[in-house]
Amino acid sequence: MNQEKTLVQAATHFLASLPPKEREECQQELNKFVRWYGRERPLSQLAAREVASYAERMEGSSANTMKRLAPVRAFLSYAKKEGLIKNNLAVHLRVKKGSLKKGPPGRGPIEIVTLTPEGYQELKAELSTLQGERPRIANDIRKAAADKDFHENAPLDAVKDYQGMVEARIRQLEAILKSAVVTTKKGASATVILGSTVTLQDLSSNEELRYTLVNPSEASPSKGKLSIDSPTGKALLSRRQGETIAVSAPAGTLHYRIARIDD
Repeated sequence: MNQEKTLVQAATHFLASLPPKEREECQQELNKFVRWYGRERPLSQLAAREVASYAERMEGSSANTMKRLAPVRAFLSYAKKEGLIKNNLAVHLRVKKGSLKKGPPGRGPIEIVTLTPEGYQELKAELSTLQGERPRIANDIRKAAADKDFHENAPLDAVKDYQGMVEARIRQLEAILKSAVVTTKKGASATVILGSTVTLQDLSSNEELRYTLVNPSEASPSKGKLSIDSPTGKALLSRRQGETIAVSAPAGTLHYRIARIDD
């Protein structure tokens, strides 16, 4: 095995190996993983059970969570390839069935969802895009079904699986938008509320982080949108500018100062 490296050292080498655009897309999610488990922690001490539990703390749809886990999975695969860890921990970074929030069921009471105006428009745009995919998917199914060269038609199975995912997401978005209540912004807020944009100062590194607090359906940390149900989101709600919050993580307690609150 190569010389022992800390999580932050290994992550830095991994990011440096990526093309600039891919590096930018991966950096925020990977930095969150590193901060959560400890920047100076030796990579070799990272346990499979810890990696397996990482997805459980994420909020949002299954597709969004898998996208957010992708940079971490790529980093762990890189670490194994480079001999920085003995086992491929990436295989443990998977989403367990039932561990993520699902769309409202077809029967029973409809859950009221509060969204920011931007989040409402983004979900509407996503719904429109997915609905526009239907003709192309139907055409792909017809083409794959007509292909007689495959004993087991893998392309047909793949496009049908994709169709199922798209239709499930469409149903979820339709249910969310139907029951959504959109917040209104009324200028600066004295406390952190849904829709607030908060600038945090990491008291251990002086790094500044900027997040907008959103409903779990809108969460996208790579875009600076933090779920109000996440550990940091919960710690921020109803707090004031200048206050310090503490967030429990495997690396220890993370401390942030609320430097600014904007609506």
